[in-house]
Amino acid sequence: MFPIRATFPTTAETRALLAAYRRGTGVDAEAIAAELDDEPDSTLLDLVADPFSSVEDVSDRLTRTEAYLRERDDRRAVFLTVYSRMTEAVGDAIEADFFADPEWVESYLVAFAERYRRALVAFERREFDPLPRAWLLGFAAAVRGENLVLQDALSGVNAHITYDLTYTLRDVGIDPDRGRKRADHDRINDVLARLVAAVQEALVAVYDAAGVAGADALSDPFDDRLALLGLEEVREFAWRNAVLLADLPSWAGDPYVDWRARTVSTGAAALVLAPRIDPETRRRLREAEDDVLTLTAFHDEFRRRFPSSMPSERVSE
Repeated sequence: MFPIRATFPTTAETRALLAAYRRGTGVDAEAIAAELDDEPDSTLLDLVADPFSSVEDVSDRLTRTEAYLRERDDRRAVFLTVYSRMTEAVGDAIEADFFADPEWVESYLVAFAERYRRALVAFERREFDPLPRAWLLGFAAAVRGENLVLQDALSGVNAHITYDLTYTLRDVGIDPDRGRKRADHDRINDVLARLVAAVQEALVAVYDAAGVAGADALSDPFDDRLALLGLEEVREFAWRNAVLLADLPSWAGDPYVDWRARTVSTGAAALVLAPRIDPETRRRLREAEDDVLTLTAFHDEFRRRFPSSMPSERVSE
């Protein structure tokens, strides 16, 4: 059946598309390449050279990659702190019989991580043509180390969910038993709903420990400007895109979905990386980051505030 309703953006998606166009979605890949004068890191590439083979492999190598980047004070570690913990939590939920179709969720988790791995490899090899623009902007900003840690975390969350998830769902397939798979897709929201809140809470704790009073004000500009990063809405956006890819002929569905995913994710990246934060607040936060071992402090605090355990109830069939 032609998925006519899925072709029309929701109100939230329309706002996101308009925000993306107002902000601009052009990316100067040549300028970014010129900034990256270092040779690709062979040790990093060795860690992520091979495709992921299992949930355990994903969890192990994401954790080791995060530790390696953190030791090198590479801000790409920030998103991996979040992502590795999220992966552990979903893995625990699979083991606890939390999902109706655990084999599909395992494939989903591995395919999702594989999208991240390929983006990281492409960026590190300076192969920018196939790299989603949201990842290019996020990785480049993290390598420069000029933004706040929260921006590094959210830019990764945006690229991975707003862009990668659409194609992950295509990779693993939403049929047969589409309703059952949709229910498991939505169950993962229980993990992600806690994720951004835990990121913000951890950062506030780190900044407060560094003597920046009122650091909770950091959340306000992002909350005001990131309506398009409401995780449940963005995951709904990805599912709707997957329906279009599954049900429309490729000549119609593929270019339309690519435009939607690319435009929204790139525009959101621009919003995340250039929020309207009061200059004085930003200065104090950056000074705090310079005064503490930010990546390690954030890693420890976030893992304390985001335990990986999940409820053990199984979805009713």
